[in-house]
Amino acid sequence: MLHDWRDPVSPRSLALWLLSTAAPQPLPAATLIGRGAIFGIEPAAVRVALGRLVRDGMAQQPERGVYALGPAAAALHAKARGWMRVEESVRPWTGAWLLVLTHALGRTDRARLQRREHALRLTGFAHAGAGTWVRADNLAQDAAALRITLAGLGLEGEAPLLAGCMAEPGQDRDFRALWPAATLEAGYDHWLAEMAASTDRVRHMATRDAARETYLLGQSVLRAINSDPLLPAELVDVGRRGAMVAAMRRYNDMALTHWSRIT
Repeated sequence: MLHDWRDPVSPRSLALWLLSTAAPQPLPAATLIGRGAIFGIEPAAVRVALGRLVRDGMAQQPERGVYALGPAAAALHAKARGWMRVEESVRPWTGAWLLVLTHALGRTDRARLQRREHALRLTGFAHAGAGTWVRADNLAQDAAALRITLAGLGLEGEAPLLAGCMAEPGQDRDFRALWPAATLEAGYDHWLAEMAASTDRVRHMATRDAARETYLLGQSVLRAINSDPLLPAELVDVGRRGAMVAAMRRYNDMALTHWSRIT
């Protein structure tokens, strides 16, 4: 489901983006608070968000009043920064599937369950029932590298990961139907149109207003890219997906010129 990219910004998400954009360089708290003011976020709310990020390991304080991205954010940071080369992370599909089996991991620990399912969905897996998660085996990274990625995102190490699995015709049809291709393609078209309209609007905006809009829309497009299952051409129109990523590269360059003008 597409969300409204004009929704309010959370202090936590903004602070993480700013720290991630600056990484590995740290940022003074005053800079983070000043950027928060662009979105109407109170200084106290920024300080609370920073304190919680430090507590969770998502941020760290190399010195008093200065913050940097923390070790717990490493996997998410790598995932987020890889969006420009997302099409390089896939290879031609042979029809085989990747499977992760979670039925033996338990579902009583809700926080653990949420981390597990978030990790799987973020890497394009869909739930096929009975604790089986599946995706097309078209990722460029091998199974060992994918296991490391999944672990960094929150999947337990004891979950079996099976690569190169060939399904029987009926099961193959069921697997292919797990992803709504028409919805994904409509999403690509939606974000292409939104970026085009925003690019026209910000030409006439003050710097801070342009920075605000390009952040809000840019983050929404990046969420769409980073959560995309990266299906092969047999399952989705990869040309439209590639057009969205290329448009986001141009939009991001434009956005950074506005942010660079803010002191």
